[in-house]
Amino acid sequence: MLDLIIIGAGPAGLSAADIAAREGLDYVVIEKGTIANTIRQYPVGRAMFSTPNELEMREGTLKPLREKPTREELLSHYIHFVLDRDLKINTAERVVDVSGDVEQGFFITTDAAEYHAARVLFAIGAMDIPRKLNVPGEDLPKVHHLFVEPYPYVRKDALVVGGGNSAAEAALFLSEEGARTTLAIWREDWENRDPKAGAMKHWVRTPLEAEVDAGRLRVVLYKHVDEIREEDVRLTTEDGESLTLPNDVVFVLVGSEADLTMLKSLGVKTQPGKLGEVPVYDPETYETNVRGVYVVGHFTHARHIKAAIDVPRQIVPLIAKDLKQTSSL
Repeated sequence: MLDLIIIGAGPAGLSAADIAAREGLDYVVIEKGTIANTIRQYPVGRAMFSTPNELEMREGTLKPLREKPTREELLSHYIHFVLDRDLKINTAERVVDVSGDVEQGFFITTDAAEYHAARVLFAIGAMDIPRKLNVPGEDLPKVHHLFVEPYPYVRKDALVVGGGNSAAEAALFLSEEGARTTLAIWREDWENRDPKAGAMKHWVRTPLEAEVDAGRLRVVLYKHVDEIREEDVRLTTEDGESLTLPNDVVFVLVGSEADLTMLKSLGVKTQPGKLGEVPVYDPETYETNVRGVYVVGHFTHARHIKAAIDVPRQIVPLIAKDLKQTSSL
């Protein structure tokens, strides 16, 4: 029986694996995608919002060419952190079921193997379930809930729906690289200037507004999208008017949520958080109401990358101590 199974190989999972190795625990990390999979889903070439000291796994080890690292620089940093320490990470392996309890151990079933572990640490991200508009036509092939790069859409009509940084960045990148771009955004999101209330970052807004002023980017203040069709999109503007936009591609970027299904099946309680449901857990140990089941990372209240890296350094030694005490009984 393993000491610890870590589900997810993002910054939180990598930090947990590093400390588990230092503590001498017999552990495995299981990741359905790639190392730092959430980061890999960011737009190509994107500069991160955070500075190196908030993202790096060890102080002074992330050295970007500019003030803030790009997606590629950060991915390389995390990948080499794994390679340099030979961390035990199984990628492209999806967890399909977790059962058991602290008395008999936990049974983790994946699409490739079965594991038995004394403790389970969930370090999954919050991008598993994209939020949808739930309007007719949202299942058309031209509709995407993830933006990666603008280059396939040069000289095409692109619509971005959303009000956060992801939507603003997508609209900016598309407009800058030659797509005929429209950003559909609620008035309260467009006028919001409060970073604490989720306003788009100023280094995104400033060039975005420059694109608008230059006539390359159109902003539509809307109430709701009514229908997505093969060649256009029909929406209702804030003034209550019906507007039809000719369209080749649609990006619906209105947020995403973590998949808490497995946690709930184990009996873990949840509660409302700022950006959706979060598990109930002890703020000191990050153990949930189910003994032996822990949570870290983006879908907890300590959701920023720096906290996701720091928290495992506090709690994995506590898990190791608990295991030693249990084995000595």
